[in-house]
Amino acid sequence: MQAAQSPYPHRSIGLLPVYNGAMSIQQTTRSSRPPRSPRLRLSAQAKIVLRGRYLAKNRAGTIIETPAQLFWRVASDIAQAERLYPTASRLPHAAQRWYDCMTRLDFLPNSPALMNAGRRLQQLSACFVLPVEDSLASIYDSLKHQALIHQSGGGTGFSFHHVRPHNDRVASSSGVASGPISFMRLFNLSTDVIKQGGTRRGANMGILRIDHPDILDFIALKETPTEMTNFNLSVGITDSFMQALARRRTYALINPHTNKQTRRLPASLVFDRLVEAAWGSGEPGLVFLDTINRTNPTPRLGTIESTNPCGEQPLLAYESCTLGSINVANFLARRVARPTIDFVRLAETISLAVRFLDNVIDRNRFPLPQIDRMTKQTRKVGLGIMGFADLLIALNIPYNSEGALHTAKTLMEFFQSRAHLASAGLAAERGVFPAYRGSRLQTLHQRHRNATVTTIAPTGSISLIADCSPGIEPLYGVQEVRRIMDGVVLTSLHPAFILRARALGLDLDSLRADLAAHPSIQHLTHIPEELRRLFVTAHDVSPEHHVRMQAVFQRYSDSGVSKTINLPATATKAEVAAAFLLAYQLGCKGLTVFRTGSRERQVFSCSASHPC
Repeated sequence: MQAAQSPYPHRSIGLLPVYNGAMSIQQTTRSSRPPRSPRLRLSAQAKIVLRGRYLAKNRAGTIIETPAQLFWRVASDIAQAERLYPTASRLPHAAQRWYDCMTRLDFLPNSPALMNAGRRLQQLSACFVLPVEDSLASIYDSLKHQALIHQSGGGTGFSFHHVRPHNDRVASSSGVASGPISFMRLFNLSTDVIKQGGTRRGANMGILRIDHPDILDFIALKETPTEMTNFNLSVGITDSFMQALARRRTYALINPHTNKQTRRLPASLVFDRLVEAAWGSGEPGLVFLDTINRTNPTPRLGTIESTNPCGEQPLLAYESCTLGSINVANFLARRVARPTIDFVRLAETISLAVRFLDNVIDRNRFPLPQIDRMTKQTRKVGLGIMGFADLLIALNIPYNSEGALHTAKTLMEFFQSRAHLASAGLAAERGVFPAYRGSRLQTLHQRHRNATVTTIAPTGSISLIADCSPGIEPLYGVQEVRRIMDGVVLTSLHPAFILRARALGLDLDSLRADLAAHPSIQHLTHIPEELRRLFVTAHDVSPEHHVRMQAVFQRYSDSGVSKTINLPATATKAEVAAAFLLAYQLGCKGLTVFRTGSRERQVFSCSASHPC
């Protein structure tokens, strides 16, 4: 077996040891009483989110578990999967170890696992992709399957490329086709009436290839604010389109039903429409399909055409993936009075987290038998990070610096290396994923348990529980307002800013109005320069730097990277175009831009009344 080499060869950090039969796994229990844990310290925001969405309730809607009981419920349920494997390879005290990880807020799995593990539903995955073929039967089957997945807490992605364009002839009825957009509206409406596990509405990704005859109508969809409100939209970009764009040539639109050319369009005209739409509403984003399929781990099983709703997890039809994220801001060590990343403890947590996610596949009750079969063929998991902006602040590194890019490379190279080692160790214990033969990993002589191991997710809800910055995003503002859960508004002032401001003798009460009025503090000269330099917000970061940061993480991610290229209201269409082109050149698998104020409602702002 060849595994990725660690960039830290002088450290002896291996997998968690394989124990012999004399050391059996801790007996798990369905008792709701967790072990004593003095470590669980939750912010006020975390408690609000947990009460509103995650803690178990009885039929009367009364909360019947504590946060500690939630984490024990999840840990003890996932630990039961250890019993499926030979005694010699079981992890001792698995439930306790995972419980400790979660109560320290070092690692959290995706929302469905927190909601459903150890409960009646037992659907633990966040990401699903469903096929949509060019027939009413396929379309309505997928509509039904979407509803079942949303009800269980998952999000769905679709490629609508195979649906014939509007006004195309339908031989069976002697009529004309209504086209993919009309059917997308059905999927959007269905999402409106289905709540996920009774707690939140579902999310979707809708993708249409750049060479579909209806592509211009698709690009313009979100110009109407009431259209497709439950969908993120992305255009599937091909290498051939990018080549036509670079050479300022036309390219062909192809009817997917007949596979014949319908007309040709200037690539620059379509790209300009894309840029204008993204500048105006933040959508559609771009998904680089050929880039994705060059790293498709199992090409024999099919071509990847879609992703999950936030774009970070490309999946084959009927695949699902369970995600989890490590709060890297918790992994700090002090050496000679200077904070550094604690790579030893991080390596141990990565191994535990990969094992947890692999166990989730065995404990999962999938919503469809097709999804069960396909997921267990590839056993894809997606371990990523959150708290990256907080980590940089703790290390005294501004997000918009070369030092931040270097830290990202060092961190994620190590992270992927250790995640791959953990998956390789599981393969030695439990066997490779069933679709290994003929896979890209076999070609590379990498015997892994999982076809993919690393993913950078947005971590919107779980970062609130962990009280850290989401994913790999910079701070949106020193003061942030998040709108979540059907109108709940959470306002927070960054805790590290509070500590540093107080250490410098600043009056925080006098600063609050300024912090609420602007996402950036760079113009506030009454705040010391050392604070302004360090507390960089999304709007202080150039579009180029945003993209370069995403590209660094993509280089060391098996799947994709969820990141928003946040732009100020004054950003130009030329800056959006440049970001799109740079993302393709640097090997990103997709890109989403968002210009402040381009939507009436946005998740992040710096005050409840100001979009900033």
